[in-house]
Amino acid sequence: MRIDVLTLFPELFPGPLGESIIGRASERNLLELGTVNIRNFALDARGTVDDKPYGGGPGMLMMAEPVVSAIESVKKENSLVILTSPRGRVFNQSLAKELANYEHLVIVTGHYEGVDERAIELAVDMEISLGDFVLTSGVLPAMIITDAVARLLPGVLGDDASSVDESHSGNLLEYPQYTRPTEFRGLRVPEVLLSGDHGKIAKFRQKQRESLTRERRPDMWENFMSQTEKEV
Repeated sequence: MRIDVLTLFPELFPGPLGESIIGRASERNLLELGTVNIRNFALDARGTVDDKPYGGGPGMLMMAEPVVSAIESVKKENSLVILTSPRGRVFNQSLAKELANYEHLVIVTGHYEGVDERAIELAVDMEISLGDFVLTSGVLPAMIITDAVARLLPGVLGDDASSVDESHSGNLLEYPQYTRPTEFRGLRVPEVLLSGDHGKIAKFRQKQRESLTRERRPDMWENFMSQTEKEV
């Protein structure tokens, strides 16, 4: 997969994406990361990419032409163009899996008060939000989307099963996990995990996942129950 991030702050990349698991994935050519400076497509020598919104209002808007030109500079026939936006589809594990099926993602990081709507209509396929809050720019969302998607690519985690048996897979949170020693400050590892009985361990972990999800994320639990009822 290749991911191109279009931003006004290319110097912030790769940042954390150049380290650890994602960094090693890039070194092994499992993932290509690129950046494009939207300011390079400004219409004047000053590099102006923003202007006041028609109709008034606070702040500035990113102009349509530089954004569209930047997108067109990297877009291919099989590309999916994403804009980070507070009004977009909320990002979750299910969407990360959906995006991992594409060969090329183009992530446009929003800045200022937003982007001229015409750029979105002409060149953006999907708007994505991290949640019900607003950040100063789309740089951090672009990094988070890239990290969440990249770790799902074959070979990136080393053991591909790691991305299956974890929080948010199957609409459930991950079960508690333990390592040595078997006792720490009076707290013991649950005996079932020491039993070697893989059937009992699987059942124990499933019950833990369901219990934690029901307690901490009732929204996810409702989705899990709905899906379970459909399968029955």
